[in-house]
Amino acid sequence: MDPKPFLASIFEAAVAAADPERAIRDRLPERPKGRTVVIGAGKGAAQMAAAFEKVWDGPVEGLVVTRYGYGAPTKRIEVIEAAHPVPDDAGLEAGQRLLRLVEGLNEDDLVVALVCGGGSALLPAPAGSLTLADEIAVNEALLASGAPISVMNAIRKHVSAIKGGRLAAAAWPARVVSLIVSDIPGDNPALVASGPTVPDAASRADALKAVQTYGIELPERVMAHLNSPEADAPRPDDERFVRNEVKLIASAAVSLEAAVAEAKRQGVEAVILSDSIEGEAREVGSVHAAIAREIATRNRPFRKPVLLLSGGETTVTLRAKGKGGRNTEFLLSFALGIDGVDGIHALAADTDGIDGSEDNAGAFCDGETVRRMRASGVDARAMLAANNAWTAFDAVDNLFVPGPTGTNVNDLRAILVR
Repeated sequence: MDPKPFLASIFEAAVAAADPERAIRDRLPERPKGRTVVIGAGKGAAQMAAAFEKVWDGPVEGLVVTRYGYGAPTKRIEVIEAAHPVPDDAGLEAGQRLLRLVEGLNEDDLVVALVCGGGSALLPAPAGSLTLADEIAVNEALLASGAPISVMNAIRKHVSAIKGGRLAAAAWPARVVSLIVSDIPGDNPALVASGPTVPDAASRADALKAVQTYGIELPERVMAHLNSPEADAPRPDDERFVRNEVKLIASAAVSLEAAVAEAKRQGVEAVILSDSIEGEAREVGSVHAAIAREIATRNRPFRKPVLLLSGGETTVTLRAKGKGGRNTEFLLSFALGIDGVDGIHALAADTDGIDGSEDNAGAFCDGETVRRMRASGVDARAMLAANNAWTAFDAVDNLFVPGPTGTNVNDLRAILVR
């Protein structure tokens, strides 16, 4: 078989398993006596809204926000596009409109929250006297810190007027049902998009400790806010959340199982290493490379041919200002680790179709990739040191560009050893 089309088909199977229409249809709430208001945010929010309109048998109104270029045609639910990963004024306006939309509802009304990855950046809502510039500074500092998503969430929700369950609290006494597509290792729904409708237990003290532990440099105004009781977020036991319901409708675990099934359909055994891998992308890449080398050269711990699969969300500590994302950084480290080894082919990609700030989901590599980069005048190790993985893979035409997928269940790493 041709490895690239095979690996692309594995990606497609994983994405199809997170199809929003099928997932939403199976988990619809009961129709309320009053109004049905849909709210939402994330890189797949427009597709989720379009799917909800198709399967909902009753009146509906609402608003969702998604990334520029990720819109989808809807009839009753408005779609606003905004910036990701750095928030902008369009996202700020969307957050304000969502808060106004849920004001004045009563206990007979239903709010359906469609939430998926990317929603945190798409819903800036500076708390207190903070500004959009402050929230952008927080976002940039967190993305460059290498901190895990749980740490980022603990900080983000304490500088926001909409995250950490605050949007659901604003909708009280209406009932809120959150339909969530998880892109978070471990599938904690409170961490997806920083939980606009789902509170978690992380406190302001936890946020301050995380800032210190990870050496995150935040503006003075942000630190003053974090040190003020005004920053305290709603607790999960708050009475305003008693009637609410949270439904996880798609996740990395489900998509990885679909990838296994597709590999076996094509005659290749597959194993899932984990659906919740975290850590520095380049280090995770080195570990995956060591496992692939062991199989290729010693036929252990799995017998070849075999497809290794993993999911989760790695992090990148920015050391320079190159182009790339966590999947290309993972894969460049992986490519260095398998340099010169025959029979290994890999794809690392974000299931939402975008890795970092460029238009690729990720990239392909094999045991000859580093050699081809060298022949093209590219020093792979220097590119990795400069966080410039996109440029390295672009030089050898190995970028993977499927376009926006309409869903997001985190990263997919597929490694074929034969």
